Amino acid sequence: MNGFGAHGLDEDAFGEKRSLTAGLKTFDAFPKTKPSYISPTRRGGQWTVVILIICTILTISELRAWLRGTENQHFSVEKGVSRELQLNLDIVVRMECNDLRVNVQDAAGDRILAGEMLRKEPTSWQLWMDKVNREIAAGVHEYQTLNEEDTRRLLAQEEDVHVRHVLGEVRRNPRRKFPRGPALRRGDAVDSCRIYGSLEGNKVQGDFHITARGHGYQDLGAHLDHKAFNFSHMITELSFGPHYPSLLNPLDKTISTTDTHYYKYQYFLNIVPTIYSKGNPGVVDKYVTATAATDLTTMKKKPKNTIFTNQYSATSQSHPIPENPYNVPGIFFKYNIEPILLIVSEERGSFLALLVRLVNVISGVLVTGGWLFQLSGWAVEVLNRRRGRGRKSEGVLNGRSGLEDDE
Repeated sequence: MNGFGAHGLDEDAFGEKRSLTAGLKTFDAFPKTKPSYISPTRRGGQWTVVILIICTILTISELRAWLRGTENQHFSVEKGVSRELQLNLDIVVRMECNDLRVNVQDAAGDRILAGEMLRKEPTSWQLWMDKVNREIAAGVHEYQTLNEEDTRRLLAQEEDVHVRHVLGEVRRNPRRKFPRGPALRRGDAVDSCRIYGSLEGNKVQGDFHITARGHGYQDLGAHLDHKAFNFSHMITELSFGPHYPSLLNPLDKTISTTDTHYYKYQYFLNIVPTIYSKGNPGVVDKYVTATAATDLTTMKKKPKNTIFTNQYSATSQSHPIPENPYNVPGIFFKYNIEPILLIVSEERGSFLALLVRLVNVISGVLVTGGWLFQLSGWAVEVLNRRRGRGRKSEGVLNGRSGLEDDE
């Protein structure tokens, strides 16, 4: 009638065209936000600021944890056939150098004349004690006697078993030389001997000992008078493997004194081969497996940020002994090699895993914040209703109106 039909026009031509997008709109499963949720409020702004602060703090915490990495310890049976073990010693004994004998006797039956391989330096006991007292007063080192425990020293030892601290100390102190001793002053009594240096021995159970001339072994020298014995000693360093003087071992910087001439010190050490590595421990493990025929401490091409060394635990026993030919006074270090390998590695997760954690943290905070915002709004609304009911109404519905009073 209106002429639209003649032109082929109908209502469907003016409606929304049926297409793929129109079909997807009917398939939309996401809920739409109510208009009341997008209206700005003061309380909503406060909640938004709080949620942003929480998200920022958690994001920074995740980034710091990712950059710092996690430290893991892996134990395995030591691979390959090890042959040699380096011993590093720096000790001061309160006896003259000519009266001391230093030897190593291991389970293989070999006897090593360590006195010929290590350096001996005549010195003064009081001179070293003054040096120790100065360093203790300055807080440089933590010296202690074996019959007491120092909390600060234990904390320092605890730091030296973490990868980041070990690698940092080695980088800051690349020199592996033994430090010079204090110079003798005029009037100092030369009554002590400093024995220091490194020596190679068999990587088997052994006994490293310091005895007096003419005691313990057949010696061409004269038999030393027992009144000259004084095995009071100060251990500056005792370590196994490559020499890292900045790392603190259990017997480093320990002092033991005695007034008894015929006295015996015994130290029992359990040595554990250890690898400190920053990175993937699988790389280190594959490298160790590929080079299992060689000694870990003598590898030339090693992975970066990796240190091959040894840890040890120590127990001590000291007591006076009867003066007879069957008892030998001195300082004895009995060590045993544990058949395990400890790999202490600092690992860092992938960047993709970090992004997943950040998305989970931020989304979790947003969802939780939305729930708390709604619950707090509901609680405020209920509280306002209860307050409104408790108030006394002053309108015309309560009692008579003012017009009735005028009549």
